[in-house]
Amino acid sequence: MMQVLIRSARLQLSQFKMADAGEVFECITPATARFMRWDPPKSLNEYKAHREARLQANDQSVLSFVIRRSDTMECLGIAGLDEADQPTPELGIWLKEAAYGHGYGTEAIRAVAEWATKTLAKESFLYPVAVQNVASRRIAEKLNGEIVGTRRNQKYESVVYEICPLTRPWSGG
Repeated sequence: MMQVLIRSARLQLSQFKMADAGEVFECITPATARFMRWDPPKSLNEYKAHREARLQANDQSVLSFVIRRSDTMECLGIAGLDEADQPTPELGIWLKEAAYGHGYGTEAIRAVAEWATKTLAKESFLYPVAVQNVASRRIAEKLNGEIVGTRRNQKYESVVYEICPLTRPWSGG
């Protein structure tokens, strides 16, 4: 499998490798997982087992990208593209708490969407966000996302945005 590397103005996003597990695990806290469908792993070993199982499944339709600052290579979190083999894949992201409020989320989601538009010929993306997750809702709004539905899971109610870089292009950061 070819390793994907996506670059933006301040970030580098590379496909998750087991060598990333320790750094990524250190970024996960209850606050980072508050609006995620999953609960934080209790240990590095639990996290590694989960990630190893995902890698072993070799599901090419689920892509996880480790987000790093380009200047320091500091790990900031994970961006995801799920159902990449479908006409409208699903975007997702989580960042460590120290990375909140710097625009990294918008930059990372935009970079993944631009890459998938160019490389995978995708025209639109779904971006589900917990109703109460104001910061992630701002990401969708900055990228001209429009609400197209709602979902409920065991932790929260979410709104689902559709992001269409070709028909509703975004400007600025």
